[in-house]
Amino acid sequence: MVTDIGGIDDRSFNTSAWAGLEGAAAAESDIEIDYVASGAEADYIPNLEGYVQEDCDFILAVGGLMFSQTQQVAADHPERQFGIVDADVGEPNVYPMQFDTAQAAFLAGYLAAGYTTSGIVATYGGEKIGPVTIFMDGFADGVAHYNDVKDADVEVLGWDKDAQDGSFTDSFTDQGAGRALSDAFIAQGADVVMPVAGGAGLGTADGALETEEYAVIWVDVDGCESAQQYCSTFLTTVVKNMPMAVEGAVLEAYGSDDLATGEFYGTLENDGVSIAPYHEFEDEIDDELKAEVDQLRQDIIDGTIVVESPAQPR
Repeated sequence: MVTDIGGIDDRSFNTSAWAGLEGAAAAESDIEIDYVASGAEADYIPNLEGYVQEDCDFILAVGGLMFSQTQQVAADHPERQFGIVDADVGEPNVYPMQFDTAQAAFLAGYLAAGYTTSGIVATYGGEKIGPVTIFMDGFADGVAHYNDVKDADVEVLGWDKDAQDGSFTDSFTDQGAGRALSDAFIAQGADVVMPVAGGAGLGTADGALETEEYAVIWVDVDGCESAQQYCSTFLTTVVKNMPMAVEGAVLEAYGSDDLATGEFYGTLENDGVSIAPYHEFEDEIDDELKAEVDQLRQDIIDGTIVVESPAQPR
């Protein structure tokens, strides 16, 4: 596995993808796994090529930022099996794993709107790329849906869906930048913040733990499992089930005499995306609100409610 910037311990998407490889290795004892961390975008091609030279059977690229580099290396080595999270590079030897996280983020936005006491919630991203803004779109739409059905006026800071513009740390590692953005939101009255910024979002969680002034919605992997010290701050997590997707892709490739030609597209219906349990907030969230979120999940699965984002995989 070639990690995206942020490394294996980002408590988010790199951590989650690695868990998928660990699952595959646990399922088949002769599968050996390894990873290399990317410190910058310039590392992507050397890291991918390095595993080609090591004659690896499955080379996983983690993150949409690796789109063009994975496409290039895969095209140069058509006999080699690759996989990529959050992208489809269009090469037959690259197994794509994509997620409609807007669906799950819609539930989180509705939950945040029902939970806030200030009437102000916020979100920000690491970089302005589709796998990030899709979360922010769903979150904003969930808040808007709450406002519609409840005749409320909950405000979202950090993202304007119509303009497709908002607040970003321009980093998936800078916790100081994450903390600064969330501090600014809290100063404007927000009491729920959803960072979509990998390890940079830990700055927001740290601020919530220190000040006890707001709750955090984590993303990618259940924060109470990946960043347990911050569990008391996590209202929920918008989960992207990368472990299931990655494990399935590796095992499909392992069991095939040829290149794995499948794909994974995660939705609420197939549990590819979801929201995590409420953990320490279980008793703080109104039972009626919980029931409404559960019903919204079913309405999205049934197609009664359609969640749309320009960043949804096509």
